[in-house]
Amino acid sequence: MADFQENLNKYADLAVRVGANVQQGQILVVNAPVESAEFVRMITEKAYKAGASEVRVNWNDEKITRLKYEHAADDVFSEAPKWYAGEMTELVEKGAAVLHVLAENPDLLKGIKQERIVANQKARGQAMTKYRAYQQADKFSWCLIAVPSPEWADKVFPDAPQEERVQKLWDAIFHTVRVDQVNPVEAWTKHLETLDHKSKVLNEKKYKKLHYIAPGTDLTIELPEGHIWAAGESFNQNGHSFVANMPTEEVFTAPLKTGVNGYVSSTKPLSYGGNIIDRFTITFENGRIVGVKAEEGQKVLEHLVEMDEGSHYLGEVALVPHQSPISDSNILYFNTLFDENASNHLAIGSAYAFCLEGGKDMSQEQLTQHGLNTSVTHVDFMIGSGEMDIFGVTTDGKEEPVFKQGNWAF
Repeated sequence: MADFQENLNKYADLAVRVGANVQQGQILVVNAPVESAEFVRMITEKAYKAGASEVRVNWNDEKITRLKYEHAADDVFSEAPKWYAGEMTELVEKGAAVLHVLAENPDLLKGIKQERIVANQKARGQAMTKYRAYQQADKFSWCLIAVPSPEWADKVFPDAPQEERVQKLWDAIFHTVRVDQVNPVEAWTKHLETLDHKSKVLNEKKYKKLHYIAPGTDLTIELPEGHIWAAGESFNQNGHSFVANMPTEEVFTAPLKTGVNGYVSSTKPLSYGGNIIDRFTITFENGRIVGVKAEEGQKVLEHLVEMDEGSHYLGEVALVPHQSPISDSNILYFNTLFDENASNHLAIGSAYAFCLEGGKDMSQEQLTQHGLNTSVTHVDFMIGSGEMDIFGVTTDGKEEPVFKQGNWAF
């Protein structure tokens, strides 16, 4: 128990010091499930010790969320949460940092009418448009971390004795975020340097396209002129560093909205909207999704693609080696924060403005003119495996290996 408390303490410290990187006089907003109360109290104390002027906590409860989807009136789900969107936008305009603590049950909304889920996601997405634009342009610091819930642990470790499942998930999370190391902050510094090196090599190459080849996949993705490969560490408008995802193993950029052609198959289940989508293939023509086929969650996937016009296109291209800590653990997390960092992945929906030269200072119209996608949604799905080869295509049409059998070729 002493080791667990020590790791929990180091995890809270890492989230405050490296993830959100709370500054003197800064507001920290924490969005968290009620099950994580003890951990959030630790985060709150550390944030104040780091100099936070105020810590605001927004609690959520999945059981109440489920009850709402089961029993609330239909029109409730189409109502935009303007009060929440307004508050969050005002806070980040004041320079607040935002820390999201996740503990999602992957099957939370299984059996719920898809129309309710889609209406709620669309209303929320539209209400948060300004906030999301700030987020995707690195205007403020934000970070995603996770803690176990019993339902999530049951899904990840169904064969373990029930009384051991939550602890096993804690141990797995501690390992993936390097909390089980002697000095997690130092370990993260070295890890971010490694990712930064990969992004620098790709930025020097300035590839015109990427060509993906794997079982069930033959996909070409054109990259916009002036694209930037980003890695784990970001910098907000004040120049302060933060790490948006903990864990993170990816190097990523934005695709040219109209430059995606071919087909791609998933290699891991996608937990989306409280449901699982699995064993699916997506087909593209001139960037647009023209076909989807899933063995599980077909309707859920169709509703995702039909969310708005932008959800018919991609917004992110991310490279993750097959031999990485999360992948090597052979644990399927049913949680995108973890599973996307075990696999090459793509994202349906909006692109990050900071993945384009000068993009942080562009309007949405200017970003669109430069070929970046916009949408009310951004959903990552996993496509990588040990059988995937990726080639970078130069402006003169020459192909160079970027990934070979699932891992970096350089």
